[in-house]
Amino acid sequence: MRTSPILMLVLAVLFGSGAVFVTKQWLDSQRASLVQPAEATLSPTATLVVAATPLRFGDKLNADNLRVILWPAGRVPNGAFMNKEEILKEGDRQVLAALEANEPILQWKITGPGQRASLSAVLDAGKRAVTIRVNDVLGVGGFVLPGDRVDILLTRRKRGEAAGEETAYTDILLQGVKVLAIDQSADDRSDDPRVAKSVTLEVDSKQAQKLALASTVGQLALALRNVAAGQVEQTDRVTIGDLGGTDSALPEPETAPEKAPPVQLKRSGSTVGVIRDLKRSEYHVQDSGRN
Repeated sequence: MRTSPILMLVLAVLFGSGAVFVTKQWLDSQRASLVQPAEATLSPTATLVVAATPLRFGDKLNADNLRVILWPAGRVPNGAFMNKEEILKEGDRQVLAALEANEPILQWKITGPGQRASLSAVLDAGKRAVTIRVNDVLGVGGFVLPGDRVDILLTRRKRGEAAGEETAYTDILLQGVKVLAIDQSADDRSDDPRVAKSVTLEVDSKQAQKLALASTVGQLALALRNVAAGQVEQTDRVTIGDLGGTDSALPEPETAPEKAPPVQLKRSGSTVGVIRDLKRSEYHVQDSGRN
């Protein structure tokens, strides 16, 4: 009578342990069946050189700011490097386009061996770099940064047929021009607006001629474009008459008031006439009687 509860407890423990063991074996087999197909689909890995730290225009590449990571062999970007020796073995290289940490090093983002970072190295084929002078207003308050797209506005004054008549008008000279540098900075990852004295633009040869001529005949200004708006728009010339509520001609400069005529002194016998401020006054003078 006393042994039956103990026997039932032992049997319960055995059956429970068996159930746990069988369940564990089943779960392990299911996990293995899922892992094996996933491993079979993985592509072979290769190595890829990436930036170890953030790099900016003109930074020199070395073993400390580069590192090698694993990368799927079938998805290596064009122009990438497999190891550091490919980059450093033939001479020093510098950064042409800003790189963030863990960003792949590509050929078009760095100079050739022994070359220095300059704007001539980042110009597209057939393009020219032209610099124009701006100020805090004409440069969009300093919010134009390298890599932005801008329109170039030209304002000119023209003398009319009538004497002293002068009009002014503004044309959009160029559209969607890429900004290469602000003053001496070509860092396209800079987010800090600053007032610039000069802006360097990427244009073709014809546009370069237009900019050179326009800078001598009128005043140039920049208009910042949306980065996604690259299409050329149809534009019209804007004159003073388009502003509304103003005369079509520029106001003539104020002239100085006419000076009062000089004082004139007249004498007739014993009567003297004096003219001051266009008013005549007469004074009687006694005749001395001398001839």
